[in-house]
Amino acid sequence: MKTLSIHSSVGKDELLIYKERVEKIHCMLDKYAATGWIDFPIQNHQKLFDSISYIASEIKACADVLVVIGVGGSFLGARAIQEALTPYFGLPKGGIEVVYVGLNMSGAYMKEMLAYLDSKQVYVNVISKSGDTMEPALAFRVMRLYMEERYGDKAIERIIVTTDAEKGILKGIADKAGYRQFVIPDNIGGRYSVLTAVGLLPVAVAGVDISELMNGARHAATELAQSDLAFNDAYQYAVIRHILHEQGYSVELLASFEPGLSKFHEWWKQLFGESEGKNRKGLYPSTVSYSTDLHAIGQYIQDGRRIMFETLLHFNEIEGDMAVPYDMRDEDGLNYLTNRTFNEINAISKQGTALAHAEGDVPVIQIELPMLDAYHLGYLIYFFMRACAMSACLLEVNPFNQPGVEAYKQKMLQLLKGEKAAKK
Repeated sequence: MKTLSIHSSVGKDELLIYKERVEKIHCMLDKYAATGWIDFPIQNHQKLFDSISYIASEIKACADVLVVIGVGGSFLGARAIQEALTPYFGLPKGGIEVVYVGLNMSGAYMKEMLAYLDSKQVYVNVISKSGDTMEPALAFRVMRLYMEERYGDKAIERIIVTTDAEKGILKGIADKAGYRQFVIPDNIGGRYSVLTAVGLLPVAVAGVDISELMNGARHAATELAQSDLAFNDAYQYAVIRHILHEQGYSVELLASFEPGLSKFHEWWKQLFGESEGKNRKGLYPSTVSYSTDLHAIGQYIQDGRRIMFETLLHFNEIEGDMAVPYDMRDEDGLNYLTNRTFNEINAISKQGTALAHAEGDVPVIQIELPMLDAYHLGYLIYFFMRACAMSACLLEVNPFNQPGVEAYKQKMLQLLKGEKAAKK
């Protein structure tokens, strides 16, 4: 039985037109320098995982909060996993609170963060391959001074650095200060790094079973290693979205029906947006969280411009459910639902949404997995990374660089340095 299944109106005959092209791309993927993620889950990293588990246990024993400093691929994946697999309310079972900073440059956010931490015991995990990205660099400057003021010499033990093995500003700082370090593999780019120490340490601290997460990713890496389009779900998804793009659709909506997946949407959005959006090409990746957004953007999806298709993400089983209670008054007329649970109604809502949107000429891709747990989320993460690499190559763009990201950085630095010079 397949771990993941895809349903789409695009026929098999349309897919198979791309069979030879997909096989060629599959064979040439390793020509890119940043494809270490492809085989990472099936390689032996037990020493790394043991080290992550050891430090995660130390943090959970000695702290109330782990502050993760990062932006983009340095935090989106970890936050996505954490929010998908930990409770909506209260502390995670077997973990502690994990909060994020360095994802923006809001002074209010930073000030409130520091005030919040004052009554708690704190560890810091700063994540950056280079150390020169403005948002996390500023946050680390603040948090480093904060930790030194609170803990003195003991701050060295409470700051964990995840960075390049050999070079970069952050590497230099970590070596000089004596901080413990994890390595971001040189051949794995930020948005493909969630299954390395970048994502694994924060989620382990949050109480996620990283062994199960990696088991799911390992299964996906094995199952999706074949080049034959007929048997590779990730490549089928890539080709389906490419066909729809060729038909004139310019926007892909990733939709799900569980609110804990909203941060997963953000990880997916960066993965595809940074990988494909080059040379004036690429689908625009957008997301919606149902059923909330059926009462917000749902009208446009149903009756607006026909520029989008929808990818519905569904887990057949969600841990935790509640039956609709019986009420003798039945003033709301809902007693007919008392033989149902909330999750059952949610699943029926998904079916109704798919039917309504398809009938409204919005093409729908449905991706289904058995259960929302660490194993299947690990599988899904790898599935999307594999699909994204193929999809970008079908567009004939490099999936692993992001030249446009540097544009705003350069303009910002020019403005900042120009302002500084003017004040002298």
